[in-house]
Amino acid sequence: MRRRAFVRGLAVTGAGLALPVPLASAASAASAAGAVTGRPVSAAAAAWQQVAAPDGQPAAHLVAVAAAGPERAWAVGEQGRSGSTIGTPLAVSWDGSAWSRTDVSHLSYSGGLRAVAAAEGGAAWAIGTNTAGHDQLLRWDGTTWREAAFPGRGEAGTRLTGIASGPGGRFWVSGRHGDRAGLMYGDSKAWRWCRPLPDEAAPTPSGVRVTPGGEVWVYGDVIARWDGAWTVVPRTLGIRASVTGLLPVAHDDIWLTGFAYGVGGPPGKPPGVTLQHWDGTAWANVQPPFTVGLLSGITGDAVGRPDRISGWDFWDQKRAHYLRWDGTAWVSERGPETPSAYLPEAIAPIPGTDGGLWSVGTTSFSPYPPAQLRVERFA
Repeated sequence: MRRRAFVRGLAVTGAGLALPVPLASAASAASAAGAVTGRPVSAAAAAWQQVAAPDGQPAAHLVAVAAAGPERAWAVGEQGRSGSTIGTPLAVSWDGSAWSRTDVSHLSYSGGLRAVAAAEGGAAWAIGTNTAGHDQLLRWDGTTWREAAFPGRGEAGTRLTGIASGPGGRFWVSGRHGDRAGLMYGDSKAWRWCRPLPDEAAPTPSGVRVTPGGEVWVYGDVIARWDGAWTVVPRTLGIRASVTGLLPVAHDDIWLTGFAYGVGGPPGKPPGVTLQHWDGTAWANVQPPFTVGLLSGITGDAVGRPDRISGWDFWDQKRAHYLRWDGTAWVSERGPETPSAYLPEAIAPIPGTDGGLWSVGTTSFSPYPPAQLRVERFA
């Protein structure tokens, strides 16, 4: 799946380029009470702060995070990967005061869990792949993740790639069914597939986004809106490019994040940052505050306006390089300095807070030992 391909690709970057990492001053810390309890703090005190995460097996990383509120959140990923050796699923949950490991030993999975979504009522769903190579839909039962039935489960032409929550307690899943790219929706009672994308050759989308108003978009190698029928937006990324996030503000106001390796280059060449904006007619490249590295995700505020982008800056790896929308442009916002490195792989808002955010990832830019989990919070 290309959505997470950058983790494997950056292993080459780390091995091939032994470049020095510039040191930088640490960001100011947030109020301890606000960071722990989730209660809003003043704008002057708001900042990114590390939150303790439980250890996983070496080469552990979190690739997705979702929150139902200040006292409930989930993050999923993989641990134990080493080169071509696939790891095992990893899941953690937040109870309002601490992150703890979730026992998923009952899942007969190789590889990791790769997507998670939550509703404010507390329902949560995730996606993984079992040892037979079939994608699985997982439901949070209050204690752990359990497999759930869905149409096409176990069939060769079925894939599940991303998941998002929408209004009314409905969840949406991007993927493939009957060997056609498409979208599935449902809840705790039943799941159904929408009509597939009209182009039979359309590639499988890697993610799905639902706006606060209920618009549903898929993104990746194809970008399209579903409202009972499909509207496809042309994709104009360069060669060897990957999309990591999409924020549809309006039909003529869409932001896209990702990274691209371009053509050729020396072994170990780092990727370049991709940030684009759609104005209803064409995509325009937007110059971000840094250009070498990647943008791993984008999120909006409570009403869907641009808010934050998570990023990995090749030239300053000891801090996450977030981008904050100031109303007219994306500006730099740095996380706290780390002892080694931080690759943020996902970002998500915290409902019920005054602009709170979770950021999750790993302490290395490659999925090799001794990489461990890292979690940061904006409060």
